[in-house]
Amino acid sequence: MPTIPITKRGAEMLKAELHRLKTVDRPGVITAIAEARAQGDLSENADYDAAKERQGFIEGRIRDLEGKLSNAQVIDPSTVDGGGKVVFGATVELEEEESGEKVRYQIVGEDEADLKQGLINVSSPIARALIGKEEGDTAEVQAPGGIKRWEIVAVHYQ
Repeated sequence: MPTIPITKRGAEMLKAELHRLKTVDRPGVITAIAEARAQGDLSENADYDAAKERQGFIEGRIRDLEGKLSNAQVIDPSTVDGGGKVVFGATVELEEEESGEKVRYQIVGEDEADLKQGLINVSSPIARALIGKEEGDTAEVQAPGGIKRWEIVAVHYQ
């Protein structure tokens, strides 16, 4: 399995979720299964079926998170020396050429992307268009409404 780039903050979020799943959710669902079994006939026990389904989800998510963390390449953006270029972990200030709209994005891994917080997936079209460019360069992005051109105003490594 290939390495997965992730910021230090993103890795900590995944570790926290994994810890919660193992220490809170898993024991809770085991208790729910035991309580449902105590009710008797399992063939028509909706509580038992729901608890078993939840257990399957939790165990699958634990395996998923463990796999991602074992293949993660953790990158601390504050230690990146991109030389002014847009790289993974960089925070980029952009200005759309036509409208003058200004935005600020940080390029992060898939699991930590959240557009509302300005965190964009490294494999998104806009991130792919920005990678390798420098301040003053223009990135063209194919958007649903046509091609948008974004000028790179600033690049930060925080």
